[in-house]
Amino acid sequence: MAMKSNVILFWILLPASIVVFGCTSGESLAVPAIVGEWRSSVQFKTGPFSSINNLEFMFVFNLGGTMTESSNYDGAPPVPPAYGIWRSLGPEEFEARYEFYITQAPSGTDAIIEGGGWLPAGRGVFTERIRLSSDGKSFSSTVSYEPLDLEGNPTVGGGEGEGSGVRLEF
Repeated sequence: MAMKSNVILFWILLPASIVVFGCTSGESLAVPAIVGEWRSSVQFKTGPFSSINNLEFMFVFNLGGTMTESSNYDGAPPVPPAYGIWRSLGPEEFEARYEFYITQAPSGTDAIIEGGGWLPAGRGVFTERIRLSSDGKSFSSTVSYEPLDLEGNPTVGGGEGEGSGVRLEF
C-alpha cells in the first residue's frame, strides 16, 4: 500500500514542481536585446546600392536566432524578403547574415506573355554587425553585400555600407 501511495504522490508532485521550478536545461532564460522588430536606414558607400539614398530595412529578430528582413525596394525589381540568422557577439553586439533571391528583368513583353517574367538570377547575401545603444532602443551597424550567381559562386557587384536603426514600439 505504501508503494501505491508513493506513486500517487509522485504524480501529484511532478506537475506542481514543474510549475514552481520550471523545466529548464540550466540555460539562461533572458531574451537577447536584439529580439524584436526594427526599422533601419542604410547607406552603401560602394557597390550597386550606393546610388540609393533612401534605402530602409525592416527586421524581425526571433528568439532562437532566425530573422526576416524586407526593404522599401523589394518591389524594384521584384524580390522576396530576405531570411537569415543572427548571433550574439557580446552583450550589445550582434551579427546577422541574411539572404534574398535576385531576379533578372524579362527581356521584353514577349517574355512576360510567354510565362517568363522575373526569373531567378542568384542570391544576395548581407552580413551586418550591429551595435545596440545602451538603452536597447537603437543601433548602429556596418553591412556588407555579396551577390552570388545561380550556382552560389560570388559575382562582381558587392558593396559596403553603414546603417542605423530604431526599435519599433507602441
